[in-house]
Amino acid sequence: MNRIIAVIPARYEASRFPGKLMQILGEKTVIATTYQNVLETNLFDDVFVATDSKIIFDEIKKIGGNAVMTGNHETGSDRIAEAVENIDCDIVINVQGDEPFLKKDPLNQLINVFKEDDEQKISLASLKIKLKEKEEIENPNNVKVITDNQGFALYFSRSVIPYPRETAIEAEYFKHIGVYAFRKNALLNFAKLSMKPLEIAEKIECIRYLEYGMKIKLIETDFIGVGIDVPEDLEKAREILKKGNL
Repeated sequence: MNRIIAVIPARYEASRFPGKLMQILGEKTVIATTYQNVLETNLFDDVFVATDSKIIFDEIKKIGGNAVMTGNHETGSDRIAEAVENIDCDIVINVQGDEPFLKKDPLNQLINVFKEDDEQKISLASLKIKLKEKEEIENPNNVKVITDNQGFALYFSRSVIPYPRETAIEAEYFKHIGVYAFRKNALLNFAKLSMKPLEIAEKIECIRYLEYGMKIKLIETDFIGVGIDVPEDLEKAREILKKGNL
């Protein structure tokens, strides 16, 4: 396996929290914090931000980082596909710009999926974490995932899956963490596929893979980050930073 790069898709206009990536978290913006944390893992041959926003582009350049301008895209993966088309790499890790506290271990876990995949059967891998609190399980901002007995995704949903119709056994619930690892050719193929009804309805991009019959390997991690979707999440992240609970 040759070059492994990390790309952080970043758009300024987020529907639930516009401008969230430029909010201040500690002494830096959210996007600058995410970028520097990924860079400091030392896992990648290159790290850059892919954005359609001049504001975000300038912010990354200001801290000495790498950024590329892209067109307007519906999903982060489509944006990354445009960004990496002419870049020499084999594996592309898609790190969400609103996950500022992502750690080295889960990223390493994803990279190892491909290192151990001698026959190149896996083209996409992602992360999941166990959910225990009822409120977290029912929160539609938390995308839930169910997998088969080999860890491949069966479905992703904002609804509660599995639905606990039978209460005699306790169902396990997993949250999907939106960090993806692609083989480059799989990513470029993904971007050529049109959106289907399930992806549009749920607003979950990785459903596109499932709708076209492709496999997604899910790796369980114990990493607890803070995905910044709404202003309350930003406050939570600031509290974590203040207490040093990273």
